[in-house]
Amino acid sequence: MLYFLGIFYCVCSSVVERCPDKTEVVGPIPTTRTDSMKIFICASKHLYHHIPEIKTSLEEQGHVITLPNSYDNPAREQEKKNISPEEHKKWKQEMIRLQKEKVADNDAILVLNMNKNGQENYIGGATFLEIYMAFELGKKVFLFNPIPETSMKDELLAMVTLVINGDLSLAQ
Repeated sequence: MLYFLGIFYCVCSSVVERCPDKTEVVGPIPTTRTDSMKIFICASKHLYHHIPEIKTSLEEQGHVITLPNSYDNPAREQEKKNISPEEHKKWKQEMIRLQKEKVADNDAILVLNMNKNGQENYIGGATFLEIYMAFELGKKVFLFNPIPETSMKDELLAMVTLVINGDLSLAQ
């Protein structure tokens, strides 16, 4: 048994608490710790095909997953561009505002920085903004792969909580 803060803890994960009237209460050790989090997955739309497997794995670990803005229709941005530059601009502004809401509503973001068109561990502009928003809001920032060699490397080093190197169990 271990005595800590007026409570006796035993190896069997139960607690004996001595109450002021000298009675004892026995039960499981109270805890507020949980490993599950709300995680917003961030990635270039060209990497969305990786999301289903990663989402399933994280959900099996008990996490609640938020998907990227245009996950349901990755071609939507090009559709807006085809309408007009002004329509694309309005849509992009809306997506950036929605990103901020999604970051704020989650405990962490997981950036799927994978290879894209020959660029190793790619992080695009919108994803960089999500990383910055998460950092500003005090959220955890997980990178799936190492920080890329880019002009933003120093900023990424400052903002990233952990590089998980593909090990989703480290996202906690």
